[in-house]
Amino acid sequence: MMRLMTKTSVLTTASNTDRKHRLASAVALLAALTLAGCATTTETTDVIRLDRAQGSDENIASLTAVIQSNPRAPEGYNVRGSAYGRAGQFKQALDDFNTALQINPQFFQAYANRALVYRNMGKPVEAAADYNAALKINPNYDVAYIGRGNIYRQAGRIDEAFGDFNRAIQLDTTDGRAYHNRGLIYQLRGDHAKAIDDFSKAISLSSRAPEPYNGRGVSYIALNDDENAFADFNLAIELNKNIAESWANQALVYERRGDKARAAKSYSHALSLDPKYEPAKQGLARTRSTT
Repeated sequence: MMRLMTKTSVLTTASNTDRKHRLASAVALLAALTLAGCATTTETTDVIRLDRAQGSDENIASLTAVIQSNPRAPEGYNVRGSAYGRAGQFKQALDDFNTALQINPQFFQAYANRALVYRNMGKPVEAAADYNAALKINPNYDVAYIGRGNIYRQAGRIDEAFGDFNRAIQLDTTDGRAYHNRGLIYQLRGDHAKAIDDFSKAISLSSRAPEPYNGRGVSYIALNDDENAFADFNLAIELNKNIAESWANQALVYERRGDKARAAKSYSHALSLDPKYEPAKQGLARTRSTT
């Protein structure tokens, strides 16, 4: 888990009717992309990136040996639980975090780690309770504010989420997720200048994470800065070619430029990565119907 010159756009000449149709389509898709950006997620939004090697027999054996050498040290269970979590072995991860907390009920990092596993198991209520427990022990724990903020954001409790991300930033967090997620809220509120500032800060802290590039690109699109948006979407693709959102975002710029063939190709690629990704479905339907 992760700890994440404006130029004039060039559009092809089109009739007024075509331009109006394209603008309406782009606005509709922008809304869909913005919502998708809020729900997507990866390292910058508390989704565990699975790494099966973390759960290999060799790795777990070495961590178990550490625990056996000092079975009353909660840190060993916390580390092994994190390895199980990254390997997608959530039950084993919970067992280890539970043991760590039985040994040391004040171990706030273990609460936050267990919360992350609960989130990935689709248990936001349990996750929120653990983040609350971590913050009760350590009110200055930025990781817990970011994690709880994401739960609030995905539950539609935007003001509470915004408060948590702000608090993490006030604590001088170096975790790019705080800025990325606050940027998503600014974006949702239509304040794209502030969103771009936050996404840029997230990029400065987590330059290898594709999510803030996608987020910033969507806000550039909203400000009709297609050139910078296109650069951001292409960078997101370079960083991770397996995110459907990035390809659909790239396709949107092609579509706005009037390049229906390339747009359809990128929308198709997005659907090959995620057949249920609605913005790509809608975009492909639009571009194929006009090619």
